[in-house]
Amino acid sequence: MTLRKDTMPIDDTVALRDALTSSQAQVEALQAELDETNRGVLALYAELDTQAQQLRQATELKSRFLAYMSHEFRTPISSIRSLTRLLLDRVDGPLTDEQEKQINFIRTTSEEFADMVNDLLDLAKVEAGRIDVSPGWFELVDLFAALRGMFKPVLVNPEVQLIFEEPQGIAQLFTDDAKLSQILRNYISNALKFTAQGEVRVSAVTAPAASGVPGEDEITFSVADTGIGIAPEFHDAIFQDFIQIGSPIQKRLRGTGLGLSLSKRLAELLGGRVGLRSEPGVGSVFSVTLPLRLPGAAAEVPDA
Repeated sequence: MTLRKDTMPIDDTVALRDALTSSQAQVEALQAELDETNRGVLALYAELDTQAQQLRQATELKSRFLAYMSHEFRTPISSIRSLTRLLLDRVDGPLTDEQEKQINFIRTTSEEFADMVNDLLDLAKVEAGRIDVSPGWFELVDLFAALRGMFKPVLVNPEVQLIFEEPQGIAQLFTDDAKLSQILRNYISNALKFTAQGEVRVSAVTAPAASGVPGEDEITFSVADTGIGIAPEFHDAIFQDFIQIGSPIQKRLRGTGLGLSLSKRLAELLGGRVGLRSEPGVGSVFSVTLPLRLPGAAAEVPDA
């Protein structure tokens, strides 16, 4: 008996072979395309790494330049301020009214220059990650008393009152009091500068943290003024470097545009954030919200 063996027609075999050949060609073409894409991605990664390195170098150079410039400027600025102080103290003899006016102008300009240099140096340190945070326990009443004494000599406008609300029921705070003081000084200086009459009020309140975790309360410091206010379209930009809002007072009073930017970065270093509520012609409320205890910092039990 002869077994019958099924065979595929020759035409079908050829068609299948052609299909397999075509599929293989497509696979090879796709593989080649993938290889080319991979090479492009690798080249892109290499270019991004190069650009990131160049950006880091540029940032480092900028920080070094700002630091060197600030240090070099401090000596002549200090000399100018010392000389104006000697002249105003009449060490070398009496001054005419016009001479006193011009020397006061030089003194004011040199102080503004000194503030700008200090802000630039602090910004350079922050950007380079070289600024130290030194937290410790302290009382808010002590902080407010120091700020009150600091601003008492500069309250030359009798139509503006600087008011510090006594903190009620607020426990000791564990953070860097020097940097917090610097933030509040920037806020108060700006408020006094742009408030022609009324008051500048400094206060502090505690509230549960946004995370809702028990024991992680926050404290918000606010500096409210009855000054010229800021239009809503400038609220986001006001904390950027060198930003100044155009106004008649701004044209008369010079500034660096760095104080609020620096305040924002210092607040972030302390684990907090800044805020602003303002309305033109009504006034502004600048705030900084910080954790009661600096995150990640080891703290001893505060003194009773």
